[in-house]
Amino acid sequence: MHASTPIVYVIAGPTAVGKSAIAINLARRLATAIVSADSRQCYMGMAIGTAQPAEEERQGVPHYFINEFPVTRHITAAGYEELALSYLSDIFSTRTTAVVCGGTGLYIKALCQGLDDMPEIDDSVAQQVNAAYHAEGLAWLQQRVAEEDPEFYAMAETGNPARLLRALIFKRSTGKGILSYRSGQPKKRNFRTLKIGLELPRELLYQRINERVDNMMADGLLNEVRDLYPQRHLKNLQTVGYTELFEYLEGSCSLQEAVARIKQHTRNYAKRQMTWFKKDKEFTWLDARDEGIAEKILAIK
Repeated sequence: MHASTPIVYVIAGPTAVGKSAIAINLARRLATAIVSADSRQCYMGMAIGTAQPAEEERQGVPHYFINEFPVTRHITAAGYEELALSYLSDIFSTRTTAVVCGGTGLYIKALCQGLDDMPEIDDSVAQQVNAAYHAEGLAWLQQRVAEEDPEFYAMAETGNPARLLRALIFKRSTGKGILSYRSGQPKKRNFRTLKIGLELPRELLYQRINERVDNMMADGLLNEVRDLYPQRHLKNLQTVGYTELFEYLEGSCSLQEAVARIKQHTRNYAKRQMTWFKKDKEFTWLDARDEGIAEKILAIK
């Protein structure tokens, strides 16, 4: 690419590692804006549970895709790709750099490499498959995918029901396996991407996660969840921190049990995030505790 090609600094890593603060510091140094790559922080009414950076933290740094859409609007990875490219186009009209920050691996992949065009799924099929899964459980889902889309099952995270559900719904909707639509060919972009992964020792990261959940509860997460309870069926609310407290509000567990589950499920999620990002060899990994981390990021070529 030409020397004047805009640069996108991608700041990624597991939840609670400290991405937002580092990205904001970097954006201030570059006098540029941040595009979030978090699949839940974009929704209004979910500020506490999704750890949206507070307005005072964002002071002087324009943010895109934060607290922007109603919770009733579901944004897919393909939808994010389109939105994020438009945000970057806006930023690059006046600046030569931008910062992308988030932990949703598929969104980052969509922005950096693009996604293959996929046919629409059948909503009635999705409802039937989801209902069967909730009635029959994970073992049923694993067996169905193994029999109906063995190629996908051979390489899938077989303990991840979301991925298995998507594959089964896709196969029953289109008659073809989901892998048949993956070309693996990245789309051309008019910007250069520098990917920075942030990490911490596991024990410290898990401690941060536990403390952050406690802080969320102190900041009023339960009230936030209570306000969203009438819409609990929405896909956007089927996420860690909300489903556990919905269960508490329905009387199926104690508040103490719900909070313990949030911590456990968040730790599990952080582990999956690291597995995803570590597969991408384009990432440069840095210790999130490094006081000179901004200089190290800016030194990456």
